[in-house]
Amino acid sequence: TEPPVKLDADASSFSQAFIEVADKVTPAIVQISVVSERENPHQEFFFFPFKDMPKEQRGSGSGIIISKDGYIITNNHVVENASKVSVGLSDKRQFDAIVVGTDPLTDLAVVKIEATNLPVAYLGNSDNLKVGQWVMAIGNPLSLASTVTAGIVSAIGRGQLGLIRDSYGVENFIQTDAAINPGNSGGALVTLDGKLIGINTAIYSQRGGYIGIGFAVPANMAKN
Repeated sequence: TEPPVKLDADASSFSQAFIEVADKVTPAIVQISVVSERENPHQEFFFFPFKDMPKEQRGSGSGIIISKDGYIITNNHVVENASKVSVGLSDKRQFDAIVVGTDPLTDLAVVKIEATNLPVAYLGNSDNLKVGQWVMAIGNPLSLASTVTAGIVSAIGRGQLGLIRDSYGVENFIQTDAAINPGNSGGALVTLDGKLIGINTAIYSQRGGYIGIGFAVPANMAKN
């Protein structure tokens, strides 16, 4: 039988773009699990994996593979104070990881696993982003691996949010209404041509859940 609605060529092509981006980018997104040495003091209305956790508790977030030999970018708050870090790939392989660099002032970090020939995300030019542009968020919200959501760029250049607890912190966030939830931190914000243009960092919420306001570190900041 015929489907209830037959998509025209433009609608079908639009839908196919989401499908192809998800298929291409998802393998480069990993799940990061950590054991934290102490609780994180960040404010309640921003999600961070270790909020309200006592010593030696577990947390999780996301990461993005940026080199075939196992370098992965994530948020600093995902791995700060971690005594153990492990990485789960989309093909279900698990690796121990080491933290090779952190930058609390931009909330970025890099971890490394010993692996080869990994799928790699393509870094785009976040300076070319336009408000209203379609984007997709890919990560592991609520420990649900390889979750894809979609939305638009709601604003660019968001600062003075108090996300980074340092007077020298650099805040120049991309705001999006693509659904970002606990566990998405460190995951990818990508355009419909598959370019990584942001690292998902936080949501603004009084209750810790998605309300349509999420923030990502621009890819160009991560490149620097």
